[in-house]
Order: sequence, then structure tokens, then C-alpha cells
Amino acid sequence: RLLKLRGQAMQKAVPVAQGAMAALIGADLDQAEKAAEAGSAQGVCQIANDNAPGQVVISGAKAAVDAAIAAAQEMGVKRAMPLPVSAPFHCALMQPAADAMAEALASASFSAPSVPVVVNVRARPESDPAILRDLLVEQVTGRVRWRESAEWMAGEGGIATFAEAGGKVLTGMLKRIAPDAAGVPLISADDIVNFASSLKG
Repeated sequence: RLLKLRGQAMQKAVPVAQGAMAALIGADLDQAEKAAEAGSAQGVCQIANDNAPGQVVISGAKAAVDAAIAAAQEMGVKRAMPLPVSAPFHCALMQPAADAMAEALASASFSAPSVPVVVNVRARPESDPAILRDLLVEQVTGRVRWRESAEWMAGEGGIATFAEAGGKVLTGMLKRIAPDAAGVPLISADDIVNFASSLKG
């Protein structure tokens, strides 16, 4: 129910064609910040995803994102390209969706997780149900800090093997973030069975 509500609220938050997202390929975080700052003269524009070294996504009002793309190109960023998305996710324009989530989550029952959850909006583990509830709201408008999250897990978190359910995108990012960590994409039922068997030794 909450996932459905979140998706619907995010779609309703910004009228079609008024928002945009763009990938800055080859940009470091500082370049992406400067590009977003340049774009913000035209409206909301901020970093939405810090995915991996050289892969940052920005989000905001269409005119602002277009201006940020131009600024990134002027800075010599390898590629700055619009993404085919239905809404400008993970930016301040999603505040109406965050408000809807806060209202829905207020009546939801939360229990402490059996293991800490590394929350991508903070890039740190969390177990407190009340804090997790708040972070689910913050994540609607906040930056997805995947690079930092993976760095923490592979470093301080002591995780050597990462399993990705349903694709290979995050596994590819992991190779650039933490080259010494093992990434295992679980795409088929056999992949899951084999991975589970490997854990049993």
C-alpha cells in the first residue's frame, strides 16, 4: 500500500514535462554541484543520485536542468544528457509527495529491523523504527547517496560480498566504488539457489 501511494504521490507532485533529470557522466561530485548551482538560477536543480565515481544524476525544473546540462558541458564533463523519466525524483519538487508519505507513515506500524538498514539518504546504518520512518519521508526529496553507502558497507561495514536482486546495474557501479568487493547479480531462480548454496559453504 505504501509503495503504491509513494509512486502515485511522486507522479502527481509535478505536472508532466515541467520537471527533468539528467545524467552527468564523467563528472565528479564537485563538478555536479557546480552545474546544479548554475542551473538553480532557473529553478529547482539539485543532485538526485550520487551513484558512482563519474556518474551523478541531477533533478529539478526542466529549464534549470537544461541550464545545468549546458554548464556541465562548458566545464568539460564527458557527457551530460537528459534521462527519459516521468518526474523529477529526489529533489525539492517532490515535497508534496513527501508530505503525503509522512501522513501515510504516521499511522503505519514499524518494528526494529533484525539487522541494521543502510539508509541511502544518510549512507549509514539505522535500526531505530522512529528514525527509519522519518528517513523514508526524507528520501523522497533527498539525495540517493549510493556511492557513499557502498563505500561504508565495503569499508567500515565489513561487507565483502554484495548480492543484487533483479539486475546488474548496481553490481557494475560497485566495481567502480569498491573494486575489492564481490558483486553477485541474482537474475534467475538458479542464480538465487546457487548463491544461497555458496553461503552455506
